[in-house]
Amino acid sequence: MWAVFRRVIVIGGILAAGAAGALAYLTVQVRAAADRDEKRPADLIIVLGAAEYRGFPSPVLKSRLDHALDLYRQGLAPRILTTGGSGGDPDFTEGEVGRNYLVRKGVPSEAILVEPEAETTFQSVLAAGEIMARMNLRSCLLVTDGYHQLRAKRMLEERGLIVYGSPRRGQPQTPTREWWLSLRQAVGLMLWSAHLRW
Repeated sequence: MWAVFRRVIVIGGILAAGAAGALAYLTVQVRAAADRDEKRPADLIIVLGAAEYRGFPSPVLKSRLDHALDLYRQGLAPRILTTGGSGGDPDFTEGEVGRNYLVRKGVPSEAILVEPEAETTFQSVLAAGEIMARMNLRSCLLVTDGYHQLRAKRMLEERGLIVYGSPRRGQPQTPTREWWLSLRQAVGLMLWSAHLRW
């Protein structure tokens, strides 16, 4: 009995060490991707949603939209897709707020696509992939926060798309905060890879 118990403990320890090693490796990958800008010509710019406040973008969403606007003005893609649902707001969605902001900045409304229902990264990516498939678009520039880049990019690539990450320029974080955010995304990436998707 004791030998079986000891074997279970050893096997459990090996599995835990393997999982910890995989998580550490993914965390380093997430952190490296956060600083990598792969911008180049593509069919579409995708802006993943973030909070909006009664019709106005939060600082994070505004920063993502401004970055997408810069890519658009450089002529790197002819269209922008804004994503994101209501987040509990009865009157506005992140996707619609993003579109309105870009129109006010001079982007023609016909150059903007809107996905106004997704409440999670996975839902946004799923909807964006469907929109691109309907329009026969194959490549995209993905705009989100750096720490979020790798997970969202892999989700889109799983749908057979060519994805170039171009993270927004945000406020500098402390190294501790950067690694914590990277660790959280690495956990999310591991769960997504295990088909626990949200």
